[in-house]
Amino acid sequence: MVNTNKIIFKSILLLAYLIITAVLLFLISSLYGYFNTGADRSKILHTKIKKIDQYLPKVTWLEDGNLGREMNAQTLSEIESNYLDAWHIKNIAFSTNSKIGVDAYYTESARKNIFNIIQANKKEKITIERTTLSHSPDIFLFSEDGQLVVLEDKNVVEYKRVFKDNKFILEITEIANYKVILLLEDGFWRIRHLVKESVSEFDKKTNASPPISKTIKGINYYPQATPWNMFGSDFDINIIRKDFNLIKTANLNTIRIFVPYKNFGEAKVSESKLNKLRKVLDAAEKNDLKVIITLFDFYGNYEVLDWTLNHRHAEVIVTAFKNHNALLAWDVKNEPNLDFDSRGRQNVISWLEQIILLIKSIDKKHAVTIGWSNISSASILKDKVDLVSFHYYEDKDAFEERYTDLKEIIKDKPLVLGEFGTTSYRGFWKPFGSSEEKQARYYKEMQAVFAKNKIPFISWTLYDFNKIPKEVVGELPWRRNAQEHYGFINKNGEKKKSFKYISNY
Repeated sequence: MVNTNKIIFKSILLLAYLIITAVLLFLISSLYGYFNTGADRSKILHTKIKKIDQYLPKVTWLEDGNLGREMNAQTLSEIESNYLDAWHIKNIAFSTNSKIGVDAYYTESARKNIFNIIQANKKEKITIERTTLSHSPDIFLFSEDGQLVVLEDKNVVEYKRVFKDNKFILEITEIANYKVILLLEDGFWRIRHLVKESVSEFDKKTNASPPISKTIKGINYYPQATPWNMFGSDFDINIIRKDFNLIKTANLNTIRIFVPYKNFGEAKVSESKLNKLRKVLDAAEKNDLKVIITLFDFYGNYEVLDWTLNHRHAEVIVTAFKNHNALLAWDVKNEPNLDFDSRGRQNVISWLEQIILLIKSIDKKHAVTIGWSNISSASILKDKVDLVSFHYYEDKDAFEERYTDLKEIIKDKPLVLGEFGTTSYRGFWKPFGSSEEKQARYYKEMQAVFAKNKIPFISWTLYDFNKIPKEVVGELPWRRNAQEHYGFINKNGEKKKSFKYISNY
């Protein structure tokens, strides 16, 4: 029996060896045959960039006329793909001062200029974070042999941020026109010449949207069973419709909702998520409620190389709903100032400004705002937004004075208290905490201030929640438990004492 097992074992090893050897010989012979066709050995190692994951500027092909042979759609797509890859590689090269990948997208003569810039920047300890946001290429010549393309890329919007010794120096957004020659080498279109013919500073001025006609009396909304996952697999429009009816009968006229960036598909926005959001807006319209849509929830990167992906995300959503009757305003980002320390204040502000410009270029009818986490940050980018939104969870007794001070600073824009509230939690983690009576008294006093000063408000939130994701409030139980009890309706669906003061009548 032992000898039989040894024979079987040796036979299996021999068979495995023969199979592996055969596979290796096949691969080697395939490579040898491939190279003998005259193909460039670098082609088999040429890795295409997945632009949907890294770089996706808006491209609008112009059709002024091609002087040459006719070009089919596939060839045009390949030219666009390789051309944008080349831009992305150059952006990375200047931000890292690295030559890696440049030779794959630029011919020898074209990459000399890039390498010279990299060398000079290294010497001066300069790095340049950059991206392009839009291109309008126009093909002037496609050679008869199909090996050369001459194009003009018009109105290229370029953003650059310059650092010296890792310290921020300046930023600039400009519009440039380029003349470009591409050569087909080894099956890939490589840039032979890229010459900037003209440049001008990008105009960041935006027109103000029409003013909001009625005073906002609102609430931040999540369904009780699916907080922070409103558009997930448990989405139930019937529950949302009932909640909206309840909100309307409580004398509120506005809701604020959140669109999570990753959950909605990032640059490739999910059609099913859009359909769910459309159902929510339709339900709001039926109940005569206006909606503030907060974009980019749970997004916190802000890196320049990601901007094109962020733009495609916002572009799809804003385009889809800019004409919906329920839409009141776009909130670019919830509490972005909380990312100042971890992501860099300038990075966050520059990102916000670019997203505002994008939204307002698509939707000229609806207001744009930013949901700042406190009054102190409310004046940031005040000249770029249509209304100034801030949150307040600090001393109730100091609110009226601080609000009055803010009105002295921002006199030409409406102010909206986008979040406020207090918990009713008292328990193991906070034995001397709050209560339903204290919560009700808080809202009663705040509503008196709102009525006196005609302050638009959006409270936090309709429901107490059974579970809150750690990404929202962290893992500390005393914070998590308190956050679960901010609602006007408890976990059993019963109205709390505070519900009496959910609005001012």
